[in-house]
Amino acid sequence: MHERHWEGVRLHVVTGKGGTGKTTVAAALALALAAGGRKVLLVEVEERQGLAQLFDVPPLPYAERKLAVAPSGGDVYGLAVDAHEATNEYLEMYYHLGRAGRVLDRMGVVDFATTVAPGLRDVLLTGKTYEVTRRTAGGSPVYDAVVLDAPPTGRITRFLNVTAAVSSLARVGPVNRHARMTMDLIRSPQTVVHVVTLLEEMPVQETLDAVGELRHASIPVGAVVVNQVREQYLTNRDLLAARKTQLDRDTIRTGLAAAGLPATDTAVEQLVIEAAEHAERVDLEAEQRAFIDKAGRPVYQLPRIAAGIDLTALYELAEALTDQGAA
Repeated sequence: MHERHWEGVRLHVVTGKGGTGKTTVAAALALALAAGGRKVLLVEVEERQGLAQLFDVPPLPYAERKLAVAPSGGDVYGLAVDAHEATNEYLEMYYHLGRAGRVLDRMGVVDFATTVAPGLRDVLLTGKTYEVTRRTAGGSPVYDAVVLDAPPTGRITRFLNVTAAVSSLARVGPVNRHARMTMDLIRSPQTVVHVVTLLEEMPVQETLDAVGELRHASIPVGAVVVNQVREQYLTNRDLLAARKTQLDRDTIRTGLAAAGLPATDTAVEQLVIEAAEHAERVDLEAEQRAFIDKAGRPVYQLPRIAAGIDLTALYELAEALTDQGAA
């Protein structure tokens, strides 16, 4: 039995700099959390249909749809939150506008409102996440956990800090009350924000900035997920030699011949150069990993999958997250 780091957490928010693979990590985390018979909802809010592409299913409607069966029988459902549909649902739920709400949408009122007051859009998107996280049936939660594929690190704190957004929109009334209930959930022990990064300077710096901003906003920080970690092919002794381009040429030549490859001097020297570049990359990644460790959060590592991400790869990543205590 692996130690689970997030007992009691209902809402897992996943963010990361663009290009770090946050949607892939969110999907793998949902599979890991659903393993063993649990029911997990995976939510996206950026209207990119990233989940549909990742799971190779038709574009998701504004409704919960089953995406995959998790290991040992759990289920992962998906929901693509559309701001317009969320607005209509919100107007019906709190103002009982019914058709009038959709008429306003067709007239462009929703687009106008979210353009003039962009914080309103975040309130609607986080509000829908709050609703599905809190939803119950027969006194029990409908979903054992919700995973939110959230906006990138550059705006994650602003996106989640809906009380700041709503303060300029409505100081009283349903919008204000709903935002405060959502914020109570986001700042509670039932929520954590996981940050996905690569072992590269810019993503790591954005990760550290986001962790600091989230802490300042009193939003719980979860783990740092280091994605696409490369396998270290050389021993530490060989890395030392590789840095100085002093790898044994005869050993390389013998290895090429054994593999049935041309063992020319040109081929050998090219491999020596590539080994030096690999050693340089290892040093860079070690330096960036040291910066991440200073954040004082659990760190999960996910392997680089050269063949690309499909459902099989997602299961592999989910298993890696489980083994490290994420689920």
